[in-house]
Amino acid sequence: MSNFLLGKRALVTGASKGIGLAIARSFISSGADVVICSRQQTALESALSDLQKAGAGKVAGTTADVSKSSDVTRLFQFVDQQLGGLDILVNNAGIGIFRPAAALTVEEWDRVIGTNLSGAFYCTREALPRFTAAKGGRIVNISSLAGKNPFAGGAAYNASKFGMNGLSEATMLDHRFDNVAVTYVMPGSVDTHFSGEEGKKSSGWKVAPEDIAEIVLNVLHLPERTLISRIEVRPSRPQKD
Repeated sequence: MSNFLLGKRALVTGASKGIGLAIARSFISSGADVVICSRQQTALESALSDLQKAGAGKVAGTTADVSKSSDVTRLFQFVDQQLGGLDILVNNAGIGIFRPAAALTVEEWDRVIGTNLSGAFYCTREALPRFTAAKGGRIVNISSLAGKNPFAGGAAYNASKFGMNGLSEATMLDHRFDNVAVTYVMPGSVDTHFSGEEGKKSSGWKVAPEDIAEIVLNVLHLPERTLISRIEVRPSRPQKD
């Protein structure tokens, strides 16, 4: 699949590390021109330094908090300046705050829902008219198995991912005849900072971020006549209790 994305223009949110960084790297290696964003300038600069060595496609980035619609508007203006349009959107930005529902503050709830769900909507809303100009586009939303399997302490996170799944399917139904394909990927345990193991030795049994990136590439490589709308991803041999 080398350079099969040559000439394509992509935005990957939350791409300074983990799954987002791996996806951005795979896109650039496949020839796409990519814009990334992160909330933190230092993390953004580190990711850009990494990605500039990744392959044929060019990369640019800017800071943005996708939970703020004004930041998302500015992010897409940056995309227009750098890429001249958009063909692929990956909504990857996400946070998790895990505590019992009664212990969650309003501010914590708003942060999780704002980043994980509202952020995906804001970006989708900005992307759709650009897809119209490009005569089509692809949206890949990085959800979670938490979007179908509730767990204790996951009130905000579960709600955000259940919501992302619903947003994905409704957007697909709304815009499939506009040549816009929407896929959501639901990983289980992935070996990233999100699991609280940043800086530690790899756990070995978890899914690697690069595996999710390969799945996304495979989705994009399909003929336009075929749509995979939902993908569930699990470790093949999870850790036993």
